[in-house]
Amino acid sequence: MKVVISLLVALCTLATPTLGQAEDWPTRPVRLIVPYPAGGNADVIARIVAQGLQEELHQPFIVENKAGAGGVIGANAVIRSAPDGYTLLVSANGPILFAPELVDPRPYVWDKVFTPVSTVSLTPLVVLVSPTFPAQDFKDFLAFAQTKGDALTFGAGGLGTINHLFSELMQNRLKLKWTTVQYKGTAPAMTDLIGGHVQFSIDQVSSAEHFVKQGNLKALAVTSEHRSPVLPDVPTLIELGYPSLVGYTFTAVMAPIGTSKNIVAKLHASLVTVLKDEKVRRNIEQLGAEVGTMPPDDFKAFLERESATWTPIVQQLNTR
Repeated sequence: MKVVISLLVALCTLATPTLGQAEDWPTRPVRLIVPYPAGGNADVIARIVAQGLQEELHQPFIVENKAGAGGVIGANAVIRSAPDGYTLLVSANGPILFAPELVDPRPYVWDKVFTPVSTVSLTPLVVLVSPTFPAQDFKDFLAFAQTKGDALTFGAGGLGTINHLFSELMQNRLKLKWTTVQYKGTAPAMTDLIGGHVQFSIDQVSSAEHFVKQGNLKALAVTSEHRSPVLPDVPTLIELGYPSLVGYTFTAVMAPIGTSKNIVAKLHASLVTVLKDEKVRRNIEQLGAEVGTMPPDDFKAFLERESATWTPIVQQLNTR
C-alpha cells in the first residue's frame, strides 16, 4: 500500500507543474513566426494580433519574419521548437497545406506536426478578366474557355500559390484546359492582366478591389460562400451553380504538436477576445479580410476538409 501511495504522490507531483504552467502561461515573451517577408497581409495581421494579445495577456508577443521555400523555413522553425506555447506560427494556407506537397522529400504533414489553434481571418478570391476580354459574365467566360481552350491565358502569381491552385481546381471541376503563365508574384500578374498581356487571373478580393472599382479589371465571380461586402455586386460561384468552387486565403495560428490543451484553449479564448475589439476588427477588415475565429476542434475539421480538396490538386502538379 505504501508503494502505491508513493507512486500516486510522485505522479501528482509530476502533473502539477504542467498544469501550473498551462494556467500561468505566458510568463515570458511569445514569438509569432510569420513565414513571409514583412509587409504582406499575413505579416500585418500578425502584428495587429500580437498587439492585441500583448494587451490581453500582459506579455510581449514578438513577430519574427522567417521567409523562404514557400514558407517551409518559417514553418519548420515552429515545428522544431518546444511545444510550450512560446513559439507559434501565424500563416496563410500555403506553408500549412500547399508548400510541403511541392517539396521532395515532403518535409512535413500538417496534422503530424501542428496543433491548430484558430483562424484569424478569411479572404475570398475573385475571378478577374482584362477590360478588353469579350466575356461580360462568368457564363460568357466559360463559353469562351470551352471554345478557345489553350488559347485562353491565365496569369498565375507563382507555382503553388492560392490563385494558381484555384485555377487548377476550376480546370479540374469544370473539365476545361487553359494556358497558365507563371509570374514571380501576383502583382506582376495583375499588371500584365490590366495591360491585356494575359486574359484572366484570380486574386484576393482585398488586392483586387481597387482595380475593379477603378474599372481597370472586370470581376466575374467571388469564391466565398457569401458575397463579399467589398464587392457586393459580384456573384459567388455557388450562386452561379458551382458549389464545389469555394476557396479562401486564410490567416491562422498554429502551435507545435504536443502543446498543452490548456494553453491552446487559453490562447484561443484570448484571440476571440482580441478579435471582438472594434478597432482590431476594423484594422483587419481594411485589408479586405473577414475576421473569423474557429474553436480548435472546428479549425482542425476545417483543415481536414481543405486538405482533402487541395492536396490532390497540388499533387497533380508534381506529375506534370
